[in-house]
Amino acid sequence: MAEPASVAEPHGGPPRYFQVKLALVELIGQLERGASLPPERQLAERLGTSRTTLRKALAELAGEGVLRRTQGSGNFVAPPKVVHVRQLTSLTDDLKAEGMQPSSRILSLERVRADKAVAAHLEISPGERIHRLTRLRQVDGEPLAIEVAHLPGSLPRLEALLAEMGSLYATLRDCFGRRIAAVEDTVETVLATPDDAELLEIATGQPLLLVHRTARDETGRVVEWTRSVYRGDRFRFVARA
Repeated sequence: MAEPASVAEPHGGPPRYFQVKLALVELIGQLERGASLPPERQLAERLGTSRTTLRKALAELAGEGVLRRTQGSGNFVAPPKVVHVRQLTSLTDDLKAEGMQPSSRILSLERVRADKAVAAHLEISPGERIHRLTRLRQVDGEPLAIEVAHLPGSLPRLEALLAEMGSLYATLRDCFGRRIAAVEDTVETVLATPDDAELLEIATGQPLLLVHRTARDETGRVVEWTRSVYRGDRFRFVARA
C-alpha cells in the first residue's frame, strides 16, 4: 500500500481539512471493504496535520458513508451504499436481487382513523379507518430505515400475513389483490431525531433521506402512502423513468 503524501499548507486554495480529506480518500481507495485505517495519531503524523483537522475530515467521510467510525475500535472502510432503483418493486425485492439479506421488525401496527393530512394523501375521507404500520428495515442485520406505511381499507390478519410473506407489496398483491401499478416518490433531507438515531444506531443530527411514497393500483386508487427515513450514510436513491 502506497504511503499517503503529507498535506502541505494551503496558499489561497481549499481548506486544510479538505486537503486531508482528499488524501484520506486516496488512502481508502487502496483498501478493501471493512479494512481498518491506521490509528489517528499515526494518520496525523503521516499526513503532517493535527488530530483536530484529521478528525474533521474523518467525520465528513463518515457522514458521506465512506467510513464507519466505531468508538474505541477505530475507522473502517464502509461497504457500498444500498441502492434502491426499481420503483415498482419493494425494497425487500431490490435487496434480494442484489444478493443482500433484508429483514424487518414491526414496531407497531395500529388500526386508526385517518386525520385530515393522511386522508388527503390517501384520497379518502377524514375519519376513515386505516392501518398504520411502522417498521424498522434492516439489511444484513444492520438498521437501514424507519418506515411508516398508511394503508386504507380492510386488511384482515395483516400482521400474520406480513410475517409469513416478508414483503408488504407481496402481501398486498397476493393476499389482498392490491397490485402496485404506479408510484410517486418525493425525496428530501432531514436530520436524525434522538428517537430516529436510537433505532438506526447513528448519532443524533446525522443526515437522513426522507422519502414520501404514494402508490396506486391499476385503477389509480391509492393503496399506500408511506413516510420513510433512510440512513444517509448507507442509502442511495435512484429514480428511473
